[in-house]
Amino acid sequence: MKKLQYFIPVLLFIMLEMNLVAQSGSFNNFTDDETVLYTMNKQVGQFISRFNMEEDQYGKTLPTTDTRYRNNKLRAKLLPGMFDKYNPRTSGKLKKFFIEDVTNKDSAVYLNFLDKNWFAEVSTTFTANGAEVNIILYLTLEKENLGSKWVISNVWYSYFPQLFPPVDSAEHAKYFLHPQSHELDFMNLHKALDRPDRIQYYASDNYRPDFLTLFFYQMKTGALKFKQINDVKFHFFQVPHWYFEISYFNRNDTNSGWLISNLQYLSEKEKKNLIKTYTICSAEE
Repeated sequence: MKKLQYFIPVLLFIMLEMNLVAQSGSFNNFTDDETVLYTMNKQVGQFISRFNMEEDQYGKTLPTTDTRYRNNKLRAKLLPGMFDKYNPRTSGKLKKFFIEDVTNKDSAVYLNFLDKNWFAEVSTTFTANGAEVNIILYLTLEKENLGSKWVISNVWYSYFPQLFPPVDSAEHAKYFLHPQSHELDFMNLHKALDRPDRIQYYASDNYRPDFLTLFFYQMKTGALKFKQINDVKFHFFQVPHWYFEISYFNRNDTNSGWLISNLQYLSEKEKKNLIKTYTICSAEE
């Protein structure tokens, strides 16, 4: 039954595209609306395939024997149209250098769906104490038997940092348990336990709060209740020294669908630090 539920909407989508082609009378004689339909990156998987030149501009999958398959000269011509052309952050020399890097015949870079170095960012609305709150969920791919699955890897909720404000080092020095506390059966623990607002001061200097666990706890206790998904975007770190983001643009022109909406040239150290945003939940990072 689950397979049937998945298959029906896919079949309807395919039938819709076939109907549009029939209306045009010829695959290569599109109307304006049909041109937009076939040239736009309708799915993230399609964006990856076209980025790699594993699919042509009309949505046709290219066999590995096709001379166009992963042809870097063709990629260099196709890739400019995969950027949001209305965004100054994804135009000019930066875009030119990026395309040159990924299509270089000696060091060409292709995206890999199963590579862990890309993340989904899902903007959501929850309710907390009767009020709506915005929460961002980050997801990453994880291997599952012979396939893969998306898992929640991080969360951003503005309330959590308020629970764990940055610890002042001078203030931290005032709160500690004497090294001989064990000789008194830790009777002085009351100093820590009677001040919940300072409880983290009695943890190790290496302690970092796990916001994802806090999120799961609040979901389990009913303090947070999911309402809706507002927006989705994806972050890619698979290209050496580059980071880019893709977002969905619903426009009535060929520069629509999933497009590169942000592009940055980064050192590998900067990339690793940025990746922590999507995988490590703490007040310090």
